[in-house]
Amino acid sequence: MAGKNHGRNPTEPWRDFARARQERRPFNSSQSHTISRLLKRALDIIIATGLLFLLSPFLLSVAAIITLSDWGPIFNSHPRIGYKGKEFGRLEFRTTRADATAKAHVTVVGAIVRRSSLDKLPQLINVLLGQMSLVGPHAITKEELPRYGEHASAYMAVRPGLIGHWQINGRNDASHQNRVSLDVEYLSKWTLALDFVIIAKTLSALLSRHALLPRVDS
Repeated sequence: MAGKNHGRNPTEPWRDFARARQERRPFNSSQSHTISRLLKRALDIIIATGLLFLLSPFLLSVAAIITLSDWGPIFNSHPRIGYKGKEFGRLEFRTTRADATAKAHVTVVGAIVRRSSLDKLPQLINVLLGQMSLVGPHAITKEELPRYGEHASAYMAVRPGLIGHWQINGRNDASHQNRVSLDVEYLSKWTLALDFVIIAKTLSALLSRHALLPRVDS
């Protein structure tokens, strides 16, 4: 059975986004929105700093295990387009062998870290540096920008998220078109309350016992 977005014109979400801005929904540049965005950045700094401090023993342990496994680098850095079109390196714990050139050769530690999404924790550093936000649209590459045409500016108007609306509604399994629709929905309806809802749902998923267990094919 086809998904509910099957056959939808890829440009439709962007028309919705433009209409949302014209209607002065939460994404507009009103004074209240400006204050909310300042609060959002302040919360990013406070939460990212707190998590890095609380998780530092665990993060250092994972870093040590990754290094000692084959004496390779701790992080992988993936180029992404961020706020105002600035390119940055999105950090992740290295989950493959140091001599691997593709996604193959995932290490034992790397498989566990990936399965539990803990490989994304170094992105808290990106958040602290102002390159990302805790919650936001999907971080895209420079090569992907042409696919968005004139609407690419929507992605560059905010910081990409460590987590987002696209993630709690299908995670990385979502198709490109569906992910774009979810990102635009987030941008047009954004409020701090929505961010907290997304954070709560993400934490719930990560803390569930299934998040840390291997997937069993039925």
